[in-house]
Amino acid sequence: MDQKLKDGYQHFLTHRFQEDRALYEELATMGQTPHTLMIACSDSRVLPQHILNSGPGDLFLVRNVAALVPPYEADDGYHGTSAAIEFAVTVLKVQNIMVMGHTGCGGVGHVAQGHACPTSGTRSFVSQWMAPLDSWMQKNTGILSSDLKARSSMLERAAINMSIDNLKTFPFIQERLAEKSLNIHGTIFDIHTGELNVVTQCDDGTFGVAPFE
Repeated sequence: MDQKLKDGYQHFLTHRFQEDRALYEELATMGQTPHTLMIACSDSRVLPQHILNSGPGDLFLVRNVAALVPPYEADDGYHGTSAAIEFAVTVLKVQNIMVMGHTGCGGVGHVAQGHACPTSGTRSFVSQWMAPLDSWMQKNTGILSSDLKARSSMLERAAINMSIDNLKTFPFIQERLAEKSLNIHGTIFDIHTGELNVVTQCDDGTFGVAPFE
């Protein structure tokens, strides 16, 4: 076992757990009632709990490549992200869903560099997962810059907007939205500055940001 993992666990056990011991005992007895479903990227540099100053029991956290939400599909496939969304919305009754992308996303960069369409005979789980964003890019080349950094930035925002649109295809989310008992937020975290911004769609089809406040 890696020594960093051992040391990290010991620090948690002797410090953080002890500081929040009463809270953990309450959560163990009462169960969880998180206020927000957080869908975030798996990137190791992005820690939603730290960014939002959240503690145990606050966020129901789902992480995957690029914080993508697939569209609702009623089939017999395995849908890990969709299952987590269903549980959070229908069982835990969260009041909020936040999709949190981030700058410098590797999954989005994979698309921006044209790697989301593997050559014949090869298979990539990442490419398959990012294929919807690649399709969006192919359809919207007119609003995308030829500069890789600028194109990646726009695609990071487009991915968040796409996930928001896909969330609204789930029937149980449509019901909660109609009842006005659920809020959905699309945000992007800037690793360089620490800023969290709301993604906004502009009239020309591009995406801008506004402060999360």
